[in-house]
Amino acid sequence: MSRMVDPLTLGRVIGEVVDSFTPIVKMKVVYNPNRQVANGHELMPSVISAKPRVEIGGEDMRAAYTLIMTDPDFPSPSDPYLREHLHWMVTDIPGTTDASFGRENMEYESPRPVVGIHRYVFLLFKQMRGRETVRGPACRDNFNTRTFSQENGLGLPVAAVYFNAQRETAARRR
Repeated sequence: MSRMVDPLTLGRVIGEVVDSFTPIVKMKVVYNPNRQVANGHELMPSVISAKPRVEIGGEDMRAAYTLIMTDPDFPSPSDPYLREHLHWMVTDIPGTTDASFGRENMEYESPRPVVGIHRYVFLLFKQMRGRETVRGPACRDNFNTRTFSQENGLGLPVAAVYFNAQRETAARRR
């Protein structure tokens, strides 16, 4: 009997970006027009140009969460020497709400892959130390999710999802 492989492991999110974890909070990421992010699916750059709606589950509205969107394949999957590139960071998101209720530490930067297929990863962390305790990084390049999590006392993610995107040629836009 074959064993199901976790899509985050298959996509090398677990291993390259974060350590193995058990998702305990529901997170739904939706780009307009109604394109929900699903692990390993491809989205066109024209669809992901504006920030998505990110709904956070959980059972406690008093809990605070940090959302990170990162590209571990920057600037190219074959040579990701600026790994990771931080595209978006929102902190202090109350549980059972969405990212618009949080504090945007790093504005949403639209993904623009130039070479190869890039993975874009959304990670959700529960803020163990409460609100206004997470400090954003000074720059987007060479971001490290593990180091950031340790420095801010976040621990392992409570939810994650990723999608793939590549440069959109004129023929693919039709």
